[in-house]
Amino acid sequence: MKLQNLDIEKYKEHALGCLLGVACGDAMGMPTSMLSPDEIRNIFPERITSFLPAPEGHVIHNGMVAGQITDDTQQAMILVKLFLEEGRISRDGVARKLIEWGESLNAFDSLILGPSSLRALKMIREGVPVDEAGYLGDTNGAAMRIAPIGVINPGNLQRTLKDVIEVCVPTHNTNIAIAGASAVACAVSAGMAGASLDELIEAFFYGIKEGMAYDKKWFGASLTHRTEWALDIARSGKREETIWQDLYNYIGAGVAITEAVPTALALVVYYGGDPVRTIEAATNMGGDCDTVGAIAGGIAGAYSGAGNFPLEFLEKIEAINNLHLNDHVSRLAERVLAGMEILK
Repeated sequence: MKLQNLDIEKYKEHALGCLLGVACGDAMGMPTSMLSPDEIRNIFPERITSFLPAPEGHVIHNGMVAGQITDDTQQAMILVKLFLEEGRISRDGVARKLIEWGESLNAFDSLILGPSSLRALKMIREGVPVDEAGYLGDTNGAAMRIAPIGVINPGNLQRTLKDVIEVCVPTHNTNIAIAGASAVACAVSAGMAGASLDELIEAFFYGIKEGMAYDKKWFGASLTHRTEWALDIARSGKREETIWQDLYNYIGAGVAITEAVPTALALVVYYGGDPVRTIEAATNMGGDCDTVGAIAGGIAGAYSGAGNFPLEFLEKIEAINNLHLNDHVSRLAERVLAGMEILK
């Protein structure tokens, strides 16, 4: 994919947009995550357009405050920090960092980790080789943290695919999970390179095709056909809330990677890459809202850039979570663009 005059300022604009999209999608979707559409309407009668605390008694996020991120963003930032520390992405590094993070949060004795990651990381802690632990991983945890891989490989889909495999092997070492993660990362990579929305969609399908060719075969619904169906729904011309309902009912918004990833892209396309409207839709639609929001927000943010978010979104995310996104983006820009020999 051809880079379109990617200088340091454009890189930072789109990299920040991506990481902010992940964090905002995660934080806004946090209170509605794992709720059905009817439950969301009962608890939140008004459409959610801002950050809210988790409702009392939430099955996973009870006690979390407005604007607080979850494991989706935390794991994405682990990849950012790993790349900045080591200059590369390796499966051993990913496994080590995820285990350190999980132990720091007591995640192995709670519901913080998703099922695939929890099972695989426990196995690695017990001595199972990294290459063997993720053999059953087929959930959306592979895609929720993957956006930084597109950020560090702008316009380079082949390198993106290689790094996706390194990220996925420890916890999601199946072709279906790698295909879903590759689709997301390739879409981000395309967005970082200044792709049109059609080119971004093309990169998404390329990621699916190449990921499904990975040799660790696993079963599940076709990501290609699910995504085509999801895009048909997004382009159907129906009312907005009917689009949400059809995506939720027919494609799904749950923890299966074959649900969350196609639905996330459909929302990005329906809203023309507008990250805020995309995130709001994921928040209000129901299902695994924080993860669908993080995936869709990361893609839309990479495509549209940070300037399409209200400044107060970044201020809120930083005030609550201290992510230091601008600092990380500046360091990424220096390392990535210097490595590509196009630093201006």
